[in-house]
This record gives sequence, structure tokens and C-alpha cells, in this order.
Amino acid sequence: MATYNRLPVTFDRGEGVWLWDTDGRRYLDALAGIAVCGLGHAHPAVREALCDQAGRLIHTSNLYGVVEQERLGALLTAQAGMDRVFFANSGAEANEAAIKLARLHAHRRGIENPAILVAEHSFHGRTLATLSATGNRKVQAGFEPLVQGFVRVPYNDLDAIETAATNRPNIVAILIEPIQGEGGIRVPSDDYLNRLREICDRSGWLLMLDEIQTGIGRTGRLFAFQHSEIQPDVVTLAKGLGNGVPIGACLARGAAAEVFSPGSHGSTFGGNPLACRVGRAVLETLLAENLIDAAGVQGEYLLTALRSALGATRGVVEIRGRGLMLGIELDRPCAALVGQALEAGVLINVTAERVIRLLPPLIIDRAQIDTLVATLTGLIHGFLGDA
Repeated sequence: MATYNRLPVTFDRGEGVWLWDTDGRRYLDALAGIAVCGLGHAHPAVREALCDQAGRLIHTSNLYGVVEQERLGALLTAQAGMDRVFFANSGAEANEAAIKLARLHAHRRGIENPAILVAEHSFHGRTLATLSATGNRKVQAGFEPLVQGFVRVPYNDLDAIETAATNRPNIVAILIEPIQGEGGIRVPSDDYLNRLREICDRSGWLLMLDEIQTGIGRTGRLFAFQHSEIQPDVVTLAKGLGNGVPIGACLARGAAAEVFSPGSHGSTFGGNPLACRVGRAVLETLLAENLIDAAGVQGEYLLTALRSALGATRGVVEIRGRGLMLGIELDRPCAALVGQALEAGVLINVTAERVIRLLPPLIIDRAQIDTLVATLTGLIHGFLGDA
């Protein structure tokens, strides 16, 4: 179906941060499948896990014990400080699980019409519930009636949340991104998550963090909430967890971890042996090779280089981000730069109309960063100069 405006290129193979198209031309991948391929392309650990598990067992269903699911679940919960995990197939499914969990938790407390507080400019998925939670009218248009039960406030606005807490006694949870990705790489104030934790504790709400894009080492910590040294009640993951193999996860702790019971939620494919074996290989590789800390170091190098090259450029509004999740905001729509970058051999993407989004693999090195910065600098100068 005509659901994508595809760029005029088809890729045949990849290795590390590089992709080759069907004509043999090489590209520097600064998007990583939209924050998915943290280990880059054709990583040996991923390849070996896939091949070995495919030769042993791919699927049995959740009617039976799944050893690889248990192993990945134990690793994830230990690293996140959580108690339990539900495995799904995507970020949208992980967020659906979180939404259902919050509602069921509320109903068991006697709250008949629970509401979840969400943010403007957020993105939580394209199912009807996650679409309704998303703070982007453009992606909601035409799919009405939307799912009720969401209260929307400006992102990074604590006063608005306090007002909502006063005026809406049926709020039971917050669902928020630690850094907004689709919303334009919007980084909140340093104390934002800490203050959200305080508000949730005071109000009896669940703090639910959508780490679909920020999680699995992207920001220089395994989970972005670890920069703030707080503990959420629910965390959702996907993207980088499978390095390209579809997998999602909804982690919970405390009372939130005890909400679901047999029959209250489920998935045919979620947590299958193949996806979980790969997820475990990804996590173990990130930890063993110290790639999470490296993402923070390389991200700071990239951010500094971009600011040095473009910070004084007229038309560049701001260069921001954390780890290897960065955005270059221009003063005008810049979608044309995606095609220009493709021609120059670099894969980028533009979100929120004016923000060049960079999400390179966590294995990127400084020479490759220098190539990326040099290419982007020339393209942006040309774009702004010609406009």
C-alpha cells in the first residue's frame, strides 16, 4: 500500500556504519534504520545469534516456557532495575501494553475513567491507542474518533502538569519520552524527569517512560532515565533492542509489575526464541564492548564538531541532543536536505519539518564522524545560502 514516500535507492548489503545500494554505491548510515541498528549492519554477534537460534528453534508460542525469553528478561530487568517484562513485537505494541497496564491498574483502584497525561509533539506509535496518545495532529488526522483517556500538556512544562494534577483527579499515569525524537530531538531541562518522579509519587501516578528511541545505549546510558538517577514504574523499549529483528518490551516494577494476569494481555509472536536470542546478543555485546559509554563520548565529539562547524551559521537555530541522538534545527523547512544528503552518500532524516535528525550506529568512530560533519556542513551551508 502507498504508506511510504520512499527515497530512490534500494540497499543490497551493509557492514558496520556503511550500506551499499544495488548499484554498488556506498553510503554512511547516520540514521541506523531510525535508531535501530545500534551495532551497525551485519554485526557478527547478531548474525551468529540469528543463525544458531534459527537452526534450533524459532517459535513455540507463549503457551510454553521460552528459555531465551527468560534469559533476556532477566538481563533487561537487572539492568533497568525493574521486576517484570512483557515482550511484544514493536514499540507501538510495547506502548499499548503500558497504556493497558495503567488503565487496569486504575480500575483495580476504583477509578472508572482513568486518564494518562501525555505531551504535545510526542510520538508513541500508530495503533489507535498510541496514535491517540501521540501529540501530533498531522498523524491523527482522518483516524477519528480517537481513543479517549489522554490529557495533553506542553513538553518540559512542569507548571502545566501541576495544573493538570489539580484539575483532573482521574489522571493515573504519565507517559513521556525522556527526549522527544519525532518531535524534533527536544531535550528537556536536567531536572525534568526528577520532578516528574516527585509529582507521580505525590499524586499516586505511574511514571511511564517511552524509551523506544532513547533506550539501549542511544544517549550514552543503557536507558535515558539513568542520566537522572530516577526509577520509573514502567519503561517501554523496541528499536535498538533487536538491531533490526522486530522486538518490543514493556518493563514494570512494584505494583505495576503485578497488574497483568493470565488472559489480561498477550501476543502470539512476542518474546519468541529468535527475537529474544538476538536481543540478548545485542545487550551482551553493548555491555561487553563498552559501546554504551562510547556512544556518550562519540556523541559529545559529534555535538562539539557540529557546533563548531555550524553554530555561527545564519539559519541554524540550535544544535542539540544527547549521546548519539542529535538534531540540527534550521529556521526553515529542510526536507530537501534528505535527498541532497543521499546524493552525497549520507543517510539522514528530517523530523518536525525543520530538524535534521542524526541517529548513527553506536559503533561509529571519529573518522566516520568527521566525514559526516564535513558532508553535512557543506550541504547545510549550500541549502541556507541558496534559499
